[in-house]
Amino acid sequence: MKLIGAGARPGVPQVDHDRILTVPNILTVVRFLGVPLFMWLVLGVREYGWAVAVLAVMGSTDWIDGYVARRFDQTSRLGRILDPAADRLALIAVALTLVFAGVVAWWYLAALLVPDIVLGTASLLYFRNHPDLPVSVVGKVRTALLLLGTPLLVLSEVTGGLALTVVAWVLLGLGLVGHWVAAIGYFVAIVRKGRPVRQARVATQRGDDGEDGDRA
Repeated sequence: MKLIGAGARPGVPQVDHDRILTVPNILTVVRFLGVPLFMWLVLGVREYGWAVAVLAVMGSTDWIDGYVARRFDQTSRLGRILDPAADRLALIAVALTLVFAGVVAWWYLAALLVPDIVLGTASLLYFRNHPDLPVSVVGKVRTALLLLGTPLLVLSEVTGGLALTVVAWVLLGLGLVGHWVAAIGYFVAIVRKGRPVRQARVATQRGDDGEDGDRA
């Protein structure tokens, strides 16, 4: 069974429903809740072993919620926004936690943040909201690599194994490369989708200004 797109049924179109209370959305909320728990385990009580377990659960829910959504027709418009948001929050919050814990340097956090800041700015400029773009294959692979490499890096702090550290950084390095490649793809998609939207908004504003001038 393929990991990316697993659960999809050939010939059955995926429809984004308006439902809010779905199993995938509940799993996504669980992933949100895992973030403060991870931060407390690492920074509060220094329980790196339990922190690895929390990361493992968070990573597994990222795959499971997508599988359930596709397999049981529980995709939703809310899920399309919540799922990537949970991924971003988890990756950035975990990276920030590891920076404060002295496990990674600040450049790692910056490498995650800069593309997201650029994409967020472009989204506000063109849409004034979420662009609602489909997740790319590169984006999915990127997330998988980062979600796999991060717990391995934390685990290496417990075991002190050099080999585990090397494997973790190889995965994280590939994940960061994928992060920037995916960001470039998303940026191009935002511009292409958002340019006519922004032009229409500007034209509408000019028309409203003209009407106001006529009335005056």
